[in-house]
Amino acid sequence: MAKEGNDSGQTLKELLAGIIVFGILEQIIFFLIAEKKRYLTIGLWFGVILAILAACHMYYSLNRALDLGGGAAKYVMSQNMVRYGVIVVAFGILCVLDFGNPLAAFAGIMCLKAGAYLQPFTHKILSKVKRR
Repeated sequence: MAKEGNDSGQTLKELLAGIIVFGILEQIIFFLIAEKKRYLTIGLWFGVILAILAACHMYYSLNRALDLGGGAAKYVMSQNMVRYGVIVVAFGILCVLDFGNPLAAFAGIMCLKAGAYLQPFTHKILSKVKRR
């Protein structure tokens, strides 16, 4: 069981690497095409931080659910609702206080999806780096 935990921990690292890579790519694009660079940058990294926190929360929730047995499905669903609730509240705060661009923040949170798709590639790259 410990080996599985290590593998999932490695997967989390690979996912986080993908999130950050996509955040950097989006940042480069924003610098090339945007006028309000600071406003977009704050929004983007607000979203990227939310994506990182969501990935970590997902990791810990799923690991805990594996130990629960019969109540795991209910636990996972409740944790999904907590995660989405926190994201909605965070976006609400961003919109009300207007300290960053909400669309850029949405692009940042979507780095979670992009990082998940990129994970097989980050796995190959990090495995090669780790072997050296």
